[in-house]
Amino acid sequence: MEKRKSEFRNEIFADKVFDILNWIIIIFVLVIICYPLYFILIASFSDPNLVANGDVILIPKGLSLGSYRRTFQYGDIWSGYANSLINTFLGTIISVTVTIAAAYALSRKELPGRGLLMGLITFTMFFSGGLIPTYLIVQGLGLYNTRAVLLLISAVSAYNLIIARSFMVSNIPEELHEAAVLDGCDEFKFFFQVAIPISKALLSVMILLYAVSQWNSYFNALVYIKDRSLYPLQVILRELLIQTESSANMVGGNAASIAEARRIANMMKYSVIIVSSLPLLIAYSFVQKYFEKGIMIGAIKG
Repeated sequence: MEKRKSEFRNEIFADKVFDILNWIIIIFVLVIICYPLYFILIASFSDPNLVANGDVILIPKGLSLGSYRRTFQYGDIWSGYANSLINTFLGTIISVTVTIAAAYALSRKELPGRGLLMGLITFTMFFSGGLIPTYLIVQGLGLYNTRAVLLLISAVSAYNLIIARSFMVSNIPEELHEAAVLDGCDEFKFFFQVAIPISKALLSVMILLYAVSQWNSYFNALVYIKDRSLYPLQVILRELLIQTESSANMVGGNAASIAEARRIANMMKYSVIIVSSLPLLIAYSFVQKYFEKGIMIGAIKG
């Protein structure tokens, strides 16, 4: 009896040690991940000279809103924000709608040639048509320099489509579909009344992935948009940073003016990151609880 009690106490002690080590590792990883984000935040409110000298570590020093003031005084910043919000909202709706519908169709065994279709979709993940052919197609379809090109050219991600299809294969039993058909349910009714409600976690994941992609997109706008009124926020911020850096490198005069120009350039970097990232960080908090579930189910069981 004493031996069993001793073994039991040893097991409890080993479990406690294991839990403590786990927490230490988790906290260490959390600090590694979160500190760079925290540093960018406090650096955006701090004196850039103190940041450059390494004096800003845990709390902001030399509090200043000058970087944000300069960022929001830039002429096209608000139109860029509006364009990014519109593109993200409309683009996410289009992308999620097409992806979920295509994933459901590809998850049905009755679809002729679905294996071939999946092979062609997977092929596009490794090989694309190239920039020049895509540019010619965009021009030929009359999409050049329109908002539609930003919404349609990246409407479907092959990776997201594969995740969505795998999720539906794993979570919509064939027996459920057969029972619904016997009750007189057609494919459209089954899709909207059964498949969609079951796929709430997947929908949240798709919304987040497509919204992040659309919000951060700038290359397509650089290539296919020439009207400044259609520039998204990322293009405007990129232009702002380039102009600030160029001014710092080209400024003439005494050492004080050069140092001030470089100070402004360094100050702008952090505020631009916060301005471009904050909306997504806020949105992520609302769908985070669904994110891991949707990704893991779609990725593992496919």
